[in-house]
Amino acid sequence: MTDESQTAPAGLIPGLSAFLRSAWQLLGSRAALAVLELADARDALLSVLLLGAGAFFIAGLALLCLTAMIVALSWDSLGWRILLILTLIYAALAALLVLRLRRIFAEGRLGLPLTLAELKKDGAALRSHSDP
Repeated sequence: MTDESQTAPAGLIPGLSAFLRSAWQLLGSRAALAVLELADARDALLSVLLLGAGAFFIAGLALLCLTAMIVALSWDSLGWRILLILTLIYAALAALLVLRLRRIFAEGRLGLPLTLAELKKDGAALRSHSDP
């Protein structure tokens, strides 16, 4: 009986140590994945902000040109045609930027989809092992 009582703690401590080491490695890999995804999310957010600012600026230029075209149309001059061309160019550029923004949102690059999926799988695995 003394042999069993001496081997039980010896088996428990290495097992607990292996468990803690595995848990630490799992946390480390999940943290590394989260850091990578956060960097991607930061880059996507910066792109969204810059593209949004660009779309806002170019849309403002389109509105400015449209206003100038209306003023120019009130005079008997041919200057309105170039203003119309510029307005269409600026409007097309703004539309392209908005489409690019929508693509970033549709691809879901602003969230942490990989990290969340891995954490859900980990939770499911832990729940399946804890159920008797």
